[in-house]
Amino acid sequence: MAVDVVEVALGARAYEVRIGQGLLAQAGAEMAPLLRRKRVAIVTDETVAPLHLATLEAACAEAGIATAALRLPAGEATKSWPHLATCVEWLLEQKVERRDVVVALGGGVIGDLVGFAASVLRRGVRFVQIPTTLLAQVDSSVGGKTGINTAQGKNLVGAFHQPSLVLADIGVLESLPARDFLSGYGEVVKYGLLGDAAFFDWLEGNAVDLARDPAKRQRAVLRSVQMKAEIVARDETEEGDRALLNLGHTFCHALEKATGYGDRLLHGEGVAIGCALAFELSSRLGLCSQEDPSRVRAHLKAMGMKLDLADIPGDLPGAEALLALMGQDKKVIDGKLRFILARGIGQAFVAEDVPGDLVLRLLQDALDAKL
Repeated sequence: MAVDVVEVALGARAYEVRIGQGLLAQAGAEMAPLLRRKRVAIVTDETVAPLHLATLEAACAEAGIATAALRLPAGEATKSWPHLATCVEWLLEQKVERRDVVVALGGGVIGDLVGFAASVLRRGVRFVQIPTTLLAQVDSSVGGKTGINTAQGKNLVGAFHQPSLVLADIGVLESLPARDFLSGYGEVVKYGLLGDAAFFDWLEGNAVDLARDPAKRQRAVLRSVQMKAEIVARDETEEGDRALLNLGHTFCHALEKATGYGDRLLHGEGVAIGCALAFELSSRLGLCSQEDPSRVRAHLKAMGMKLDLADIPGDLPGAEALLALMGQDKKVIDGKLRFILARGIGQAFVAEDVPGDLVLRLLQDALDAKL
């Protein structure tokens, strides 16, 4: 299959997202034009390293590029102050200069952490994203959002720092556990729901094959990246349209915090549940027909995904506590919760005047169904 190229059009900071099979083994040649000197610092995690680090190092060696690599623990807990400090200190020890390139090899956690480290190191060094999960390929590796989590919430500390290149090798996704692949699909389906009804139609008929059909997988990654790139080019720092990318995320981030950012609920699973809740809320507000949330739920169920609070193992806080967690989200403006709602599939919009009591009732109903 050919390599698909999507440009993120940001003027002097524009970059390419290259999508295709076997890109990891070509990564040295792909990155070489960016390098002022033939060396890169690679940051990965202990899950990804045994699977893919040797391939990347060999690709760099073939292109005459020296490498040094840091392995961090895997998991959401790595997006934290201590591991950020570890990463930055290691990069300084490697004598990374402002004109050098740092490589993030991993999923969204590594991409977010390393991007943030690159943004603060020497007041900003360049970095390349090589995302190894479906979620990172279609979402977190594109658009320049970087950051870490704190006790107060998810991604509350960070920076907008665009990568210089994104290499999305759809072949590496075959190493993902089934649950992680499905979690990433939560972000894929989001794109159809927020702005492309025809893409959602296609997913309904084809998404069940993504894990085993490289051509369909590449098409899904390509369309997702195209949509994100278009939105980021219009609104890099989330003053307007980019907020649409947060469909499902206000619910998701509250649920992630309530479950301790652990294995009880993966990010994409939270996004899927959040999308189902956002469409149900839209229906209760009379914005869309009841057929739309039913269709969303039917597709998520057909994919074998989590779609209800009842699908989250263990106890959850009460409805009022969940609503309070939403109040700590980055999408709060002047103390008012912003939700991404929908007038139908593919017709999302930003709503800033959603009645809190209606959200509370929705959460209560969802919790009651869990009992």
